[in-house]
Amino acid sequence: MQALVSLLKRDLSLAYRQRAELMQPLLFFVLVISLFPLGVGPEPKTLQLIGPGVIWVAAILSSLLGLERLFRDDFSDGSLEQLILSGTSLSGASLVKVFAHWVTSIFPLIILSPLLALFLHLTEPMYWALLKTLLLGTPLLSLIGAIAVGLTVGLNKGGMLLALLLLPVFVPLLIFATSAVEAASMGLQYNAQLAIIGAMLLFSLALAPFAIAYALRVSQN
Repeated sequence: MQALVSLLKRDLSLAYRQRAELMQPLLFFVLVISLFPLGVGPEPKTLQLIGPGVIWVAAILSSLLGLERLFRDDFSDGSLEQLILSGTSLSGASLVKVFAHWVTSIFPLIILSPLLALFLHLTEPMYWALLKTLLLGTPLLSLIGAIAVGLTVGLNKGGMLLALLLLPVFVPLLIFATSAVEAASMGLQYNAQLAIIGAMLLFSLALAPFAIAYALRVSQN
C-alpha cells in the first residue's frame, strides 16, 4: 500500500510539472464547445438539443489527448519495467495511475462544465443530469482507455491507433449519457441510464486493472 501511495504522489507531482501537456485536453475541450455555437447559431433551443452530445463528444476527444502519455514516460525511461519487476501489484499500480490521470486530465473538465452548460443554454435539470453522467462516465473513459494505452505503449505514434481502438468502444457510454440529459430536459426520470453507466463503471473497476496489467506485460515482451 505504501508503494502505491508513493506512486500516486509521484504521478501527481510529475503531471503538475508538465503544465503544458496538462492544459492541452482542457483547452481543446473549451475550444470545441466554444466554437460549436458559432457554427450552428445561437438559437437556445438548438443549443439545448445538441449541447449534451457536444459536451460529451468533446470530453471523449479531450480524454484521448491525455491518454497517450499515461504510460509513455514510464515506458521510455524504464520505470515501467522496474515497476513490473519490483513485485508491486501491477494491477493496483495500474489503477493508481488511472486515478492520477483522471484527477489531473479529466476532473478539470467536470469543474468547467457549469460554465459551458450555461454557454450552451442548458437548463438546471439538464446540467445536473450532465454532471452526474460526467462523474460516472469519465472514470470509465480512463479505465477502458488505459487498456488500449497499455497495448500500444511500445508503438511509435500510436495516437491514431489508440483513437481507432477506443472511439467505437465509447459509443454506448455516449448514447446513455446523452439519453439521460435528454430525459432530464423533458422532466422524465433518468435513473435507468445512470444505473447502466454505473454498472459499466463497476464492471470496469473490477476487470480493467487486471486487463491493463496484462497489456503492459505484453508490451514489455
